[in-house]
Amino acid sequence: MALQPTTNKRVLSGMRPTGALHLGHYHGVLKNWLELQHSYDCFFFVADWHALTTHYDETTHIAGDTLDMVVDWLAVGILPASSHIFVQSHVPEHAELHLLLSMITPLSWLERVPSYKDQQEKLKGKDLATYGFLGYPLLQSADILIYKAGAVPVGEDQVAHVELTREVARRFNHLYGNEPDFEEKAEAAISKMGKKGARLYRQLRKRYTEQGDAEAIDIARALLEEQQNISLGDKERLFGYLEGFGKIILPEPAALLTKQSKMVGLDGQKMSKSYNNTIGLREDPDSVDKKIRTMPTDPARVRRSDPGDPEKCPVWALHQVYSDDDIKNKVHEGCTTAGIGCLDCKRYIIDAVQAELQPIRERAQQYLTDPGSVQAIIDEGCDAAREVARDTLEDVRKALGLIER
Repeated sequence: MALQPTTNKRVLSGMRPTGALHLGHYHGVLKNWLELQHSYDCFFFVADWHALTTHYDETTHIAGDTLDMVVDWLAVGILPASSHIFVQSHVPEHAELHLLLSMITPLSWLERVPSYKDQQEKLKGKDLATYGFLGYPLLQSADILIYKAGAVPVGEDQVAHVELTREVARRFNHLYGNEPDFEEKAEAAISKMGKKGARLYRQLRKRYTEQGDAEAIDIARALLEEQQNISLGDKERLFGYLEGFGKIILPEPAALLTKQSKMVGLDGQKMSKSYNNTIGLREDPDSVDKKIRTMPTDPARVRRSDPGDPEKCPVWALHQVYSDDDIKNKVHEGCTTAGIGCLDCKRYIIDAVQAELQPIRERAQQYLTDPGSVQAIIDEGCDAAREVARDTLEDVRKALGLIER
């Protein structure tokens, strides 16, 4: 496995513009982003081009949905001071890198991505016989590689997309990583590490290239990451030199597995707009109250006096998200002994959800009354993203020989 510099601890993640978000998005994605923004250099983007891959005939809502979604990001606590929030289509470097990577990516790699056939099966009513649909995993790869992201937070179902990105980066580096005078430049970089660091690096390189010592890789990686006297470009050379490759132009990202969300919809299925079982992050309190009060419960509890089985009740799944052990014990005992009614059980969830949503609603309203501030945040994020993307694209163009090295 090729190594990559990880000193910048950069994370890239995005969401298709779906308009105002719901609790499924909050517990499944956004809570993870809230943690990451304090530990990583985060780039969070609205994947509006990706929306076209399956809904190219439904575009009138994209711009409005984009603003709505960013409002929700800000309302839950994604901080512009800690993260770069931007829109994919406002950074055209994504498209150019996608084009250039498409020149070297075998069709078979795209056809074997699991979601290619899965989506065709799920969206039978859609015309998916387009290059955009076939190539969207490669566009995802370009999204990641244009920022040289070290990690990509994904669920298990998305790991295959990160692996494709790693393969594409590896192929690109193999084809174009042999810059002129590479060894001379690598040796010059080693000399900047100081006598002790240079000697240790050469020993580790020898242990790996001659003996295949995998432990030497880990030690060398830590050694390079702590170096203060060499540039990022030199580190990329030395990572490649360590393994006998050329310069690593596009670092291979790692999949950062996220916890599986326990959030379910009002009917016990996955919370999704397509199932009409959601609670919106900005939903009116009365509507939230009504939705939870009318949730289906264990069908065996026909009368108040009938005992129930929490495992057969969608409300019990929400208790796993919102209730502490004390409340869960009370609810479980009360349900199985008919000591409490279903409305008593639901009241705990109503109170917890309302408490969670109230500050989100308030912050969202502040942004909704000042849409100019939201656009300013997006514009600032796009500027920051383009600055990084331009640097990567310059490296790629040089490697391809499209401009002078």
